[in-house]
Amino acid sequence: MPISTSTEENKTPLGLEAPSPLYAQVKQFIQSKIYSGEWKVNDKIPSESELVKLLGCSRMTVNRALRELTADKMLVRVQGVGSFVAEGQGHSALFQINNIADEILARNHSHRAEVIKLDKIKADVQQALFMQTKEGEPLFHSIIIHYENEVPVQIEDRLVNAALIPDYLKQDFSKITPNAYLMAQAPVTEGEHIVEAVLANTQECKWLKITKQEPCLLIRRRTWSNKHLISSARLTYPGSRYYLEGKFVQ
Repeated sequence: MPISTSTEENKTPLGLEAPSPLYAQVKQFIQSKIYSGEWKVNDKIPSESELVKLLGCSRMTVNRALRELTADKMLVRVQGVGSFVAEGQGHSALFQINNIADEILARNHSHRAEVIKLDKIKADVQQALFMQTKEGEPLFHSIIIHYENEVPVQIEDRLVNAALIPDYLKQDFSKITPNAYLMAQAPVTEGEHIVEAVLANTQECKWLKITKQEPCLLIRRRTWSNKHLISSARLTYPGSRYYLEGKFVQ
């Protein structure tokens, strides 16, 4: 099935100022086309030359994006023929380290992030144990509310290893998600998920605009890059607005 590449249909944020690298923006553009269903399984996507012309970036940038998407098994590249959308890709926040902004945009909805907290702290005993560091060592702490069509759908409460990601506090997380920034700085090589059903505390209820009786989904996620623990996140979703989907292949 041919894929449309008209300028109007494929407007992207690549021409706007953004803190994420260009190759990451190219990846996000391609992912959004796949997640939205506009580019379907086994469809041939535009060639490197077509993407260079369409997106206004270098061949090296496009090539890196395509190579990484192939490594992520989202694309299949056939020498001398082109790149195709791969089969069997799950879009699950449970079994993959996905960017919530990408998930929301893939549904053709709008995403907005509100930064509640972004500062430097000293690890207490529990934080040091969880982050595999020493008590008193510096950590970065962020709390961000993610909105889908102006409805709050996730509280992202995150700790980041300050020594490994020194520029974390300099980022504008209303424009780029911590997930996207951290993946660009330290690609994930290992991840851990713990899923719970919980009731939000009073402050979390206010942020999510829910009652104290509404159950929430909580994902506790830790990520490593080359055996270094980069980040731990506490992701809270209102149960009535979100669900987790998983796919298994044997």
